[in-house]
This record gives sequence, structure tokens and C-alpha cells, in this order.
Amino acid sequence: MSTPTLDPYLNFDGNCAEAMRFYEKTLGGKLEMMMKMSESPDPSMCPPPGSPAEVADRILHASLLLGQQRILASDTMPGQTYEGQKGVALTLGYQTVDEARKVFDALSPGGRIDMPLAPTFWAEAFGAVVDRFGTCWLVNGGPKDLG
Repeated sequence: MSTPTLDPYLNFDGNCAEAMRFYEKTLGGKLEMMMKMSESPDPSMCPPPGSPAEVADRILHASLLLGQQRILASDTMPGQTYEGQKGVALTLGYQTVDEARKVFDALSPGGRIDMPLAPTFWAEAFGAVVDRFGTCWLVNGGPKDLG
């Protein structure tokens, strides 16, 4: 049995394109794909003709490459109830506190800091922030040798 890939898939409520562009810039990734619902090759995934732009422009699928991993995302489908992102956090690990602080500070505006960056037993700095798009990030910098 081969080892699977494990890529988080985030859902948004009409602001997926904005979030993924922000993550591309903030995390230094490369946006590989961003397909609107109106661009789907599958007619069953396309909004009906005459649908408002806020439906046609929703993101059907986006992919952001970060090193060897991806963050995948989409907007909710028209008519679906959006309950926000719950019960999951994305963890970022950096070799230095400065790198971690830069990203933590970029993710924080308009969001909520649940734990400011501070030393822990596993890292020189750790912090938790929910960004303005509702994504929870756990940011580590300067890992400590626990051996």
C-alpha cells in the first residue's frame, strides 16, 4: 500500500479567491489553480444561465502549493449553509522565531489571536491565530530538541 498524500481542504462562503490569494502572498506559496463555478467543464457544477455573479464567481476548486504540500479550497455551493471552519487547525513550522513572527503577524489583522507567540517546551515560539477568513493557524518557530 502506498503512502497517501494529506492535503487540507478548506471551505469558504464566497471569499475563497481572496483567502487563497492572501495565503499565497503570506505563506510564499504558488497558486496552481483557481476555477470558478462558471468555468467548470462539468455542466452539473455550473450555475444556471442568468445566475448572479456572486454565484458564478464562487470558487469551485483552488490549489495552493506550499513546498511539497497543498492547501485545497472552495466556496460553498449555492444554497448550502456555511457553518465556518470548525475543529481543525493548520500548523506551520519555521526554523526561526523571526520567520514565525512574520507570518503570525501577517495572519493576525482582522482575525483573533487565541495565543500570542511565546516560548513553549517544544519551540522557541508558538502562537495560535484565527485569521480574518476563519482559518485557525498554529505557528511554531525555532523548534527545540526534545530528545
